[in-house]
Amino acid sequence: MTTRPVHIVPSILSADFANLGAAVRAAEAAGADAVQVDVMDGHFVPNITVGLPVVAALRRVTRLPLDVHLMIEAPERYVDAFVEAGADVLTVHVEACRHLHRTVQRIRELGARAGVALNPATPAVMVQEIMHDVDLVLVMTVNPGFGGQAFIESVVPKIEQIRRMLDRAGREDVPIEVDGGISRTTAPRVVAAGASWLVAGSAVYGHPEGVEQAIRELREAAVGQTGEGDQ
Repeated sequence: MTTRPVHIVPSILSADFANLGAAVRAAEAAGADAVQVDVMDGHFVPNITVGLPVVAALRRVTRLPLDVHLMIEAPERYVDAFVEAGADVLTVHVEACRHLHRTVQRIRELGARAGVALNPATPAVMVQEIMHDVDLVLVMTVNPGFGGQAFIESVVPKIEQIRRMLDRAGREDVPIEVDGGISRTTAPRVVAAGASWLVAGSAVYGHPEGVEQAIRELREAAVGQTGEGDQ
């Protein structure tokens, strides 16, 4: 049973894009631990979302860490610009990054936390050679590109495998983040598997009782699994 603090990370992909500032402020007031900004280019994933100006604008309206997930081709081209815009965590995909080690090093040189992401069909072994250099591993529990998708159950064993790999490498400090289909039902399962950063979009911004209640329910479901509070 893990004692890692659980972080609830609302994704603005499911927020009202006409009122993103208000959506982020609502998440902050409700006790979110960070906010995820999904950057998509229409090439690496079949959708186009937001870019540098939105990250810079959100940086001005919140003190929460901005967890910027680059779902784009050749992300190394934009690392400097996104950190300058205000990204606190910058995550790139193993599948999109030709020189992953160099890119991760650059993110850290710039003062941001470096994350690497794996799509559902990408095996855990793909992070083996980068484990000693990353600050976070993101495991996609849906195919990236759109919010509101169903959780892929077959990814849970991969979360467990990556947690074992990190721990055996002496990287107990590196959290596993999960993104896709996270709800009150799936949150306890991914936490039991070793995840501690839970990205939720529609479960937060689509909740009928609002953002505060959504975050409270997710945290209660996840923390109930850990047996610990956010100590």
